[in-house]
Amino acid sequence: MAAVNDAGLADLPADIPVLISGGGPSGLFLALDLAQRGIRSTVIEPRIAIDPDRPRAKTTNARTMTHLRRLGLATALRDAAPLPVGFAQDIIFCTSLTGHEVRRFENAFQLETGRYEPQPECGQQVPQPVLETVLRDAVAASEYATLLTGLHVEGYAAASPGAAQGAVHHVTVADAAGARRTVDCTFLAGADGISSTVRRGLGLRLEGGSAALSNISILFRSADLAATISLDPAVQYWVLGPGAAGMVGRMDLDQTWWAIIQGVDAHDDGSPDLDPVALVRSLVGADVEVDVIATDPWTARMLLAPSYGHDGVFLVGDAAHQNPPWGGHGFNTCIGDAANLAWKIAAALDGWAGPGLLDSYELERRPVAERTINDAAANGKALAYHFADPALELAGADGVAARERAHEALAVKRSEFDSLGLVLGYSYAASPAVVPDGSPVPAEDPIRYIPSASPGALLPHAWLEGPTSVYDVLGDGFTLLVDAGALAGAAVEDRYAAVVAAAAGQRIPLTVEAVGPDRNGVPMADLWAAEAVLVRPDQHVAWRGSSAGAAAHALFVAAGGSRNEPSGTETLKIQESSHVSAVVS
Repeated sequence: MAAVNDAGLADLPADIPVLISGGGPSGLFLALDLAQRGIRSTVIEPRIAIDPDRPRAKTTNARTMTHLRRLGLATALRDAAPLPVGFAQDIIFCTSLTGHEVRRFENAFQLETGRYEPQPECGQQVPQPVLETVLRDAVAASEYATLLTGLHVEGYAAASPGAAQGAVHHVTVADAAGARRTVDCTFLAGADGISSTVRRGLGLRLEGGSAALSNISILFRSADLAATISLDPAVQYWVLGPGAAGMVGRMDLDQTWWAIIQGVDAHDDGSPDLDPVALVRSLVGADVEVDVIATDPWTARMLLAPSYGHDGVFLVGDAAHQNPPWGGHGFNTCIGDAANLAWKIAAALDGWAGPGLLDSYELERRPVAERTINDAAANGKALAYHFADPALELAGADGVAARERAHEALAVKRSEFDSLGLVLGYSYAASPAVVPDGSPVPAEDPIRYIPSASPGALLPHAWLEGPTSVYDVLGDGFTLLVDAGALAGAAVEDRYAAVVAAAAGQRIPLTVEAVGPDRNGVPMADLWAAEAVLVRPDQHVAWRGSSAGAAAHALFVAAGGSRNEPSGTETLKIQESSHVSAVVS
């Protein structure tokens, strides 16, 4: 079994198919997704231990939870989460935690009790250190993934631009004492954050800007805060002032809490001169006990790399983009990157990737990051202090009127908390790795999600019999789903024999399943607007229709082949373009 290891350079293999620089959430998830596909990887991470006092990301959205379900980790994460979904699902805007409620957003961040309809998993509030621990434990139990801590990637000699797939990269790995070793890899993934060594090696700089004002995160314990709050339980309380403005939330059901003070003026060195105890008490509106564990000043950044890499060297997560935290999308966007890249690297190493498959990673994921950054930046222009008004705390008609005005003004925050259109509604319709059918693509909207089987969209979710989701019948490779009612008793393998033959000839992993109707009796064809859909390994639709021949060609295209390739040449082209002289560990 592979393991988490801090023994140092001696455990570094001489060669490995995939080397991942950075063992945060995106790097660990990439290793686990590759492992699910039988691909070996080594993750290099400087941190030996995870710091529990830097919670950072706390929102794991429904899409990421569904990715974790695919890897068999959703239940493990929920079990480890110190704040169960059932505790609270709402965001409350207020004058203070002992004051007036001004507005409420229900079921924020896809938090719902009971069966969730848009995805097989709802969201989960969980601190990033807990998530990383679950991922590290999964790596330790994996046969194919290894995490080596106390090490960092110092640099690399990449294959020359335009070299054939499979050219070897020579990566220098160092320990804290400065000792070095070189490891050879076919693919190098830079999941090493904002100061990415891999990105610098590609000659790329993040482009964009930063917010004008900073913020300070405070992690603290309080024995009496829970009993002091006069409002309903909430995932987050947004305090509008007129004192300190910011957010407060539970870290667990014991005595640990977090707060973010928004709109802080920082010194030249970036550190604000503030009393964290006084700030927390101002948010609460009472002199509660406050035992500060840690403080962390930070500034929201809106940054995006001009390229996500090439020739076997790719950027993942924060190495490629920096998202403001408003809406909780940053870490989830990172996981989306890893899920998109993993199956494409596996396809190349397994010999069935066409010439355009790896290039589709940037074409698909960079627009998603750009859209997410823009939405989060817009929400960053409407923070708690923007709504501060001394009249909010007044009793009588003047206070009621002020709170009504603020209630209406806060409607602008809906997309921050009710963002299903952003979380599930992104589409790869412009990608060369899908086959468009000429149908309209649902308009992008950060709030409204319209389930659609339009090629490039996420497979619309449906619950089948019992606890089974349509996502549960998907294979690790491509899956051809066919409406069972449209087969009229015929075997699905016979009806779509051409697709099965094409997959075998091109060595593309394919699962074929007849499904439906859903638990409400609705045929799948009604949900998909087609008899069948070809679903990619990342759960996005590559094609829909009713022709076995068209489905066979779509499989070739979705694996990286050209849409215009004449019929009959698919197998040869895939085999020629997918030759990868992978290093073997």
